[in-house]
This record gives sequence, C-alpha cells and structure tokens, in this order.
Amino acid sequence: MRLPKLASVFVFLGCLAAYLMFVKRHYDGVRPAISKIPPHFPHRLGLSGSPNRPTSSEVVSGRFHYGVMFDAGSTGTRIHVFKFQLEDNEAPKLAHETFRAIKPGLSAYADDPEKCKEGILELLAVAQGSIPSSVWSSTPLVLKATAGLRLLPGEKATHLLDRVREVFGESPFLSRGDSVSIMDGTDEGMSGGLHGSDTPTVGMLDLGGGLILLSFFHSYLGLGLMSARLAILGGIEGQPLEGSSTELVSPCLAPEYSGQWEHAEVLYTVKGQKAGEPIYESCLRKVEKMLYRKVKKAGEAKDMEFYAFSYYYDRAVDLGAIDEKTGGTIKVSDYIDAAKRVCNEMAVTSGENPFLCLDLTYISGMLQELGFPKDKVFKLARKIDEVETSWALGATFHYIESLRSQ
Repeated sequence: MRLPKLASVFVFLGCLAAYLMFVKRHYDGVRPAISKIPPHFPHRLGLSGSPNRPTSSEVVSGRFHYGVMFDAGSTGTRIHVFKFQLEDNEAPKLAHETFRAIKPGLSAYADDPEKCKEGILELLAVAQGSIPSSVWSSTPLVLKATAGLRLLPGEKATHLLDRVREVFGESPFLSRGDSVSIMDGTDEGMSGGLHGSDTPTVGMLDLGGGLILLSFFHSYLGLGLMSARLAILGGIEGQPLEGSSTELVSPCLAPEYSGQWEHAEVLYTVKGQKAGEPIYESCLRKVEKMLYRKVKKAGEAKDMEFYAFSYYYDRAVDLGAIDEKTGGTIKVSDYIDAAKRVCNEMAVTSGENPFLCLDLTYISGMLQELGFPKDKVFKLARKIDEVETSWALGATFHYIESLRSQ
C-alpha cells in the first residue's frame, strides 16, 4: 500500500509544478514589456516639466509647425521658439511662443569669438526643451544679427557668425547655408499676413538702433533711430578715417548745446547751431533730405491695424503719451505735434534729452514717408496676446513660408 501512496505524492507534486509553470508563462505573456532607453537618448523634459513629446491631437493632425529664431542684438541675444497652427486655406496662426534672453550680445566676444558658443548652446537647450524631438530635424533654426553687428571693424563679425554656424550645424535642428546672417534690409521684405489665434491680421513696426522693420513688408538698414540720428547729425557709419573730425554740428540740437555721444564705438562731440531759423523747420529739412528716396510707401499701411514698439514705444513714454508698463495708443499727428513742441522749447533749453527733438522729427517724418496718414492710430504694446512683440515673428513666418514653397 505504501507504493501507491508514494506514487500519489509524486503525481501531486508534478501537477503542482506544472500548474506553477503555466501560471508563470501566462503572467509573462500578459504583462507589459519594459523597454530600456539607451543612455545616449535620455528623456527630455519640456519647460513645464512634462515629457517632451507631441500631444495625441498633434500626432493625429500633424498640423503644427515650429520655428526657432535667434535675435542677435547689440546688447544681448534672444531666442523665440514659435509654434504655428496650420489650417487649410488660412494663414498660419501663432499657437504659442517660448522666449528667453541672455546678455551680453555677440559683439562682446568680437576679440574671442569662440566664447560666444556657450550662450548659443544655452539658448538651443531652451529650444530642445520646447519642441517635440520627433520634429527637431524639420524645424528651421535661424539667427538674424541686427545692423549693429555690421558695424564691427574688419572680419570680426564674420568670425563670430562662423562660430554660430558651427554650433547650428551640430544641432539636431534644420540649419541651412542662409540660417545665419546679418539683416541687410534689401532682400528681407516680409510679405503675407500672420494671425494670432482668432484675431485679424495686424502689422508691426519695429524701430531699432540700426534698422527699421515694417512687418510684413520691408526692412531698411541704416534707418534705425541711432543710425538715422548719426546721418541727420552729418556723420557717416563706420570708423572715422585717421585725422578726420568727430565733431558734428546740427540744427536739430539746442543752439548752445555741446556734449558727447557714443555710437558704434566712436565718441562724437555734438553741438547745436547758433540761434537763427526755427529749430523744428530746420531739423525737418535735414530729416527730409536724409529720407529722400530711401523708403517706399506701403499701400496696405492705411487700412491695416498696426502695433508699434521699440523706440516708437520708448519715445511715446518720454513724452508721457503712454504708460511705460501698460502701453496705449498714439497717432502720427501726436508725434508731429510733440516734435514741434519739443523743438521749439529747445530754443530756451536742451532739456533732459538733447536728442528728443531730432528723434521725434525723424519718427514723425519716417511714418509719413511709409504712407501712414496723420490720423493713423498705432497701438503701442510690449506684448500682443501675451506674445513679446518683435520683428522675429514676421521673419520666422517668412522663412517657414519660403521652405514650404520650395
């Protein structure tokens, strides 16, 4: 009797082992597989801390495009990461912008261009954290240096931009031969319209130090406020020839004024002319002569809603026409009236800003040359729909459109 009992024990143990093996195989078959991510492909987190991958709606529709624009100014470098929503038979809509700025500008590394790479890499990390990695290779990467970089002597600007090209070429984004350049104002006409979400098309006016941009129509090198100021005072851009005078005399300054002004690493002595003709009329003639045949009137300017910023904004603040933080509105005629008032007051005193007469006369004259009527109203703001206003938005849109048309 013991043998049958012993056999039954072995049968029981065998059945138990078979059952356990079945359970194990079944469990292994239904539980999810765990994949290991290679160490050279770490998870990237977006700026909000969420995994950097497209949302389900983006994957399904594929209707979002990204663009990265570096604004290399004289005092700092700024990155704009734009996300555009695409709809059939409509202009792209701006869905989101990521903005970051660092100082100093590229020109600070003119004597050691290799050092500029660190800041560019820092800003590129912002772009990588803001854009799904699946579309990095199709996202255009562009750097536009403003006119100030052109004023660097010799080949210094070229060496700086070459270092940027090296960094861009090693990045995962789409970088072409024309991705890094200095804005030249001749071949960068911005055509078309750009919409913010559920808003009508608007135009933007940017008055920088060396360049004026009318988005999305034209850009003009040498007509930014500082470059224009030099030309109206009678100076010429670039390093003065050895032995040449750096003294400038102008009717746009108070008659007895004498002071110093630095522009593009050149220190000028500036003086006002002796009292004679009314200051405004004399200054206006200088401005008109300087602007003669320099710009083309934009036919769309009269009817389109326009925002203005940079020096347009700053000079309106100087006048007390708008609040520095909240902005406001201003007419072309307001700039004209303010120019006349400030210039006439300078017959007595130069005031806190000796160039205010010149600047306002130039701004009002430029706006009229561009085709804006005197009753045209501009909105002055730091942001439009929570997006920092700048030429970069129009330039990025223009670049993406050029890629799509190829």
